[in-house]
Amino acid sequence: MKKNLLLGFLSASCIMSAQTPRMSLFEEFTGETCPPCAATNPGLNTLLALPENTAIVIPIKWQVPIPSAPSNTWSLYRTNKAEIDWRYRSSTSGGYGYQSQWTQGGTVSGGINSAPTGLIDGQHQWVFGASSDHPAGLTSAVLATAHTYTSAFSITMDRSWTDASASTVNLTITVKATAPFQATGNLMFRTVMVERLIQFSVQPGTNGEKNFEDAAIASFPTTKTGTVVTGMGTALPGTWTVGQTQTFTLSCPLPAYVRKKSEVAFVGFIQDDGNKTVAQAVRADKQGTDAIDAHAVSVNAPVIYCNSGFTPTLQVHNNGTSAITDFTVTPYVDGVAGTPFSWNGNLANGAFTTFTMNTVSATQAGGHTFSVQITNVAGGESNVTNNGTSTSFYQGTGTKGSSVTEGFVQTSFPPTLFGINNADNGYTWTRCGTAGGFGNSTESAMYNAFKNSSKGDKDELYLPPMNMSNGADPVLEFDVAYAQRLSTSAERLEVFASDDCGTTWTKFYDQTGNSLATLLTLAAGSYTPDQMDQSQWRTEQIFLTGMNKASVLIKFVVTNDNGNNVYLDNINLHQSLTGLKERSTAAFNAVVYPNPANNAANVRFTGASGTVKITVTTVAGQIVYTGSVEANAGITDANIETSHLASGLYQITVETSQGKVTRKLNVTH
Repeated sequence: MKKNLLLGFLSASCIMSAQTPRMSLFEEFTGETCPPCAATNPGLNTLLALPENTAIVIPIKWQVPIPSAPSNTWSLYRTNKAEIDWRYRSSTSGGYGYQSQWTQGGTVSGGINSAPTGLIDGQHQWVFGASSDHPAGLTSAVLATAHTYTSAFSITMDRSWTDASASTVNLTITVKATAPFQATGNLMFRTVMVERLIQFSVQPGTNGEKNFEDAAIASFPTTKTGTVVTGMGTALPGTWTVGQTQTFTLSCPLPAYVRKKSEVAFVGFIQDDGNKTVAQAVRADKQGTDAIDAHAVSVNAPVIYCNSGFTPTLQVHNNGTSAITDFTVTPYVDGVAGTPFSWNGNLANGAFTTFTMNTVSATQAGGHTFSVQITNVAGGESNVTNNGTSTSFYQGTGTKGSSVTEGFVQTSFPPTLFGINNADNGYTWTRCGTAGGFGNSTESAMYNAFKNSSKGDKDELYLPPMNMSNGADPVLEFDVAYAQRLSTSAERLEVFASDDCGTTWTKFYDQTGNSLATLLTLAAGSYTPDQMDQSQWRTEQIFLTGMNKASVLIKFVVTNDNGNNVYLDNINLHQSLTGLKERSTAAFNAVVYPNPANNAANVRFTGASGTVKITVTTVAGQIVYTGSVEANAGITDANIETSHLASGLYQITVETSQGKVTRKLNVTH
């Protein structure tokens, strides 16, 4: 069944001989009383919002009564019940009949039978490579595959408010054939009004879901028998020749239950009712209802700069209903106002403009915030809440000494002269006030991967720019703690250094997943290191070979896998200590605890087998302890007596046939 459907779909595409890229339609049948829907939708929304996906797919979310209808009359299903029922039910139940012709596992009676269910261009997700129709199986690769099928049509859809009260939207729709086309059944153009974002203060159903994206709230036109919807859409010719066009208009009054008029958008799509295939989709996106509304969308600045300044760009959207002719933009660096910039032109309603501003510079090295505020909008601004936006940048000039010692004790974050690059403005490095390295403090830096559903998201933490030219190769030491949520969780921590202001970077450290983990068991909940268990921390030492230069930048980079949290503490950057040997890559992990130690310390290593040699040296290279232990492939502990050692810093070297690692030990009495 699956193979035949796919061949039929391919055949239709070949007949089209299309030259127009396809904008795919993704329909999700979800429910306000459906717990799996509430669990799936946040990740689904993040996936659909990725730039590579917004360019190729348009979503509609139908709130179906599965497993049951919400009791609240103001729920999304109850307010649009008749249209939703028609869209999801089988043809034998008076509905459209989705899934009545084909299924992956056998014949069904038709209609959408479970939630959440996803369809792409009216077809099963698995036609395009997904494992099932569950939206959790949707990936960027699946959407990209759907996009490879071209279309015989192009569509334009223009919208405009009909009056100042923003009670009705007029749509002008033009369909043009770019290749010959013959429908297998009735060819329909369907138009659905959606709200891009709905935020309830109280859940409308029973699954805890309060935020909804792209929910279908009305369709135009519909045919009814009494209150029952029997059809939806505008009929199109079944046969098309190249260049043939059809233009029509729709008047779309907003239902009384619309939550926010400025979130209303319209999705249009061409659907062949003979095989349910959607040939092309289009969206007339949301538009502000205020007469004059200048929206500062985004400001662009370099991640790092080392020259005298940079010239940022600002994108502004006319979110109102009247043209904008001029406004003033005031730039701010760390909250301090700069020279205002005047913009003049003619920005039509719904249009965007991007322009270059005056040169911006900072007086101090390290991380900075750059923000802008739009004022003096011609005609008077009617919505000032979206007139500002901000970003961050890192100034790599003006080196600050030759060493860094940071324990994140100060409440400000990032620390002075440090910087953060958070490209997506999502979860990033923050200060943790409840757990510190080896339980010796309650402060550290934390990356919240547990809550970050954007897999692959990279966030950077920059150290102050340093002058490391007055000694041997620099040494970077830091404490790290990490626990996997699942055995497949693969958060990644890397350390890079640059001596040319970030033009090129050299990687000196790279650990991921189990190799990064310091907790030997999985942590199903949000991970915080146990303050009573020092073995949950590990001290890393990295020799930055070749970075004894006049200006050195160092950054920690974490890559998110939506697994669990990563912690950093006690960052120490200095010149090499005499007698210390460079840490080599090893296939095992070693943890020293407690650290600092008083009378004894333990060395716990995993992944090693055979004879393990342990050597303790002073910073001057004097050997104060040697020993060995037989290890298996699991967990092995070795005890080192430290009561006779003087207080101070020592180096522990662990050597096995699998490699060699070095760890720092601090002895205090």
